[in-house]
Amino acid sequence: MVSNLTQSLATSQEKASKNDQAQSIAGDGNNNSIAQKQITIIGAGAWGSALADLAQHNNHKVKLWSRSSEETLAEAIADAEVILSAISMKGVAETVDKLKAIGIPAQTIIITATKGLDPATTRTPSKIWQAAFPDHPVVVLSGPNLSKEIEQGLPAATVVAGIDAVATETAQVIFASDRFRVYTSNDPIGTELGGTLKNVIAIATGVCDGLNLGTNAKSALITRALPEIIRIGSQLGAQPETFFGLSGMGDLLATCSSPLSRNYRVGFGLAQGKSLEQILAEIKSTAEGVNTAKVLVHLANNERIPIPISRQVYRLLKGKITPQEAVETLMERDLKPEFCDLFEEE
Repeated sequence: MVSNLTQSLATSQEKASKNDQAQSIAGDGNNNSIAQKQITIIGAGAWGSALADLAQHNNHKVKLWSRSSEETLAEAIADAEVILSAISMKGVAETVDKLKAIGIPAQTIIITATKGLDPATTRTPSKIWQAAFPDHPVVVLSGPNLSKEIEQGLPAATVVAGIDAVATETAQVIFASDRFRVYTSNDPIGTELGGTLKNVIAIATGVCDGLNLGTNAKSALITRALPEIIRIGSQLGAQPETFFGLSGMGDLLATCSSPLSRNYRVGFGLAQGKSLEQILAEIKSTAEGVNTAKVLVHLANNERIPIPISRQVYRLLKGKITPQEAVETLMERDLKPEFCDLFEEE
């Protein structure tokens, strides 16, 4: 009993020490308060603008930068304590190279809010950032966050995930408010993959609704998509339980259930007989699931990971099958116990 008590006291002291360290960096020690930060957000689209609004709501100094900004990227990040990337996946590598050439302040925290996979390397955005800036903490921000609802001030929640606990907690209090609840996680790759892979599934659910297949079919599709996402994530080093949280199931439900989702609209449009080019022109924005599906199939082939739903989405996007044929292929697969293939090959 004495031994257990000593161990308990030691654990409490260790936690208190970590909390004191986080509070000394984050501000006055109040979980909902933080010393004013100088934040540069790269990417002035809907998502970047929504995040800028959240940070400004908490009285932080925010610079919102895009390629059309008057000041240079070097000027925009010169005094940044936090650099947040809210650009599309296709621009991540180029932006990282530019910042690497410029050099960023030594103590700067990098937050990535991009969802996607790099076509050239199959890496997630955080992996690209961390490889380029190994001495800087990198934090992932991801969750069921439809930017239009956040712009309207509607309540939402998200996850910030990182290996560096102090940087992660700093990101948490930068954005947390009475309208935006922020949780922390120590699983950045899982948090990132949940937000990335659900975009492919959202295309599938858009097809489901576009074909008027009903609530039963859509519920089955979303539920069976989760084990598929977990298989991929676990293979790539994520913690399986992460996918049952906000950045996994939460984001999956939001993106697969709302016409505000660009990826959902891609699937819905395909089901109505529109071409992919026409749909993307109508959306006038990036639907990351289109690129992710291609990269995911390549990755799954190399790693021998079964992805029946995502594979049909990829074939549909390539024009190899019709929406009806994709549904038939999934419905005619071999019969099996529900959980037999959660971590196994088909």
